Formats: sequence, C-alpha cells, structure tokens
Amino acid sequence: MPKLLVSLTGLAAAGALSFGAAGTQAASTTLLPAGHSFSAKLTGKATFVAGSTTMTCTVSASVPTSGASNAIPAAPGNHNAAGPVSVPVNPPSFSGCSTSIFGVNVTITSNATNGPWTLSLQNGAPVTGGFTIPKGGVVLKTSGLASCTITASPAGPTAVNGTWVNGSPSALAIVNAPVPATATGGFLCPTGNQSATFSATYQLGDTTDPAQQITVTG
Repeated sequence: MPKLLVSLTGLAAAGALSFGAAGTQAASTTLLPAGHSFSAKLTGKATFVAGSTTMTCTVSASVPTSGASNAIPAAPGNHNAAGPVSVPVNPPSFSGCSTSIFGVNVTITSNATNGPWTLSLQNGAPVTGGFTIPKGGVVLKTSGLASCTITASPAGPTAVNGTWVNGSPSALAIVNAPVPATATGGFLCPTGNQSATFSATYQLGDTTDPAQQITVTG
C-alpha cells in the first residue's frame, strides 16, 4: 500500500489573499446587507486531493453564534473604497468525511487558537473572495490502517481563494486551491511538509432575514 497522502484543511491556501493586479488599486467593495449575520454552508462535496489519494467531506459549515463573527459590519464598515471587505467567521465544521484508501478513516477539527478565521470579498469582474485560516487552524487525524496527524497552515495565516457569484443564495466556489500542511505519524504516514488541492462551493445565507441575500457590489 502506498503512503497515505491525504492532506488536510478545510480552508487553506498558500499565501495571503491577493486581490487585483500588481501595482493597481483594487476596486471599491460593499458587502450587503449591512449589519446582518450569515451562514456559510457546503453545497455538494468538499474534496481534498494529494497524490493519488482523495478525501471527501459531505458536510461543512460556518454558522453565527455570538459576537462579531459571521456578521457583516454596520455601515460604513461594510464598505471599502479601495479593496476587499473582510469579516471574521467561526471556524467551519467538517463531517461525513472519508478517504479513498480502504481501511483508513478520517476526522477533521478546526480552531481559532492562534487567531481568527476571516472571509474576504473583493468586487470586480469577476468578484473574488476567500477564507483565511490562522496558524494550525485545521487538524486532520486518520485512524485504521494508518494513524496520522496532518496540520494545515503550519507556518502562519494562509488563505484559500475562489470566485464569488451573487445569487439566491450567493456562493463562493473554490477550485483546486493549493493547500500547505505538515504531517506526523507512523507507518504509511507522510512526514514533513505536504501539499494538496481543495475544491468546494459554499453558499452564504442571511440568517438575520432569510428573505434577503448576501451580495457584493461596488
């Protein structure tokens, strides 16, 4: 059996969010409705691929609790004249996960121990966005034929970027985003630095007034 090559994290990418071409000023961004709370829920499946190994999760969500997380700032904080609007979000949960390797199970936990998770959205053509996770913000543990611990974002805050579409509901689509990670474990486990790709689509719903939609404008 080849070494286990599942890498992990819900939401990590190599590097911080970068919107707009180098040397140019990013467009004005407004996130609406101001002051409303929102949830981000997976539609379809989240897929992590490393080498010949695939990990799939069927449930993932970041939902509002208390405080400022998952809440659009009140005006004028929901507007940035020259860049993205960023919002703190609760760490997303992951469940219904499996691997493509027979006899190997996986669980994923997320945390904000070393800093906050954020969602950043940038108006443009297309509208872009992504989640940033803190150092060590996602930990994947396998069991069964291989017992491994894989930590996402091991060196500091990292982000996973995608494309935003306003709709009913609006959605952030992430396709084959690179994922940095580090792994430890015994026989059949990868060791040291790892990389993978992550794909998923999250729908954002207004939890303050479900009749309204979360939208990005200029």
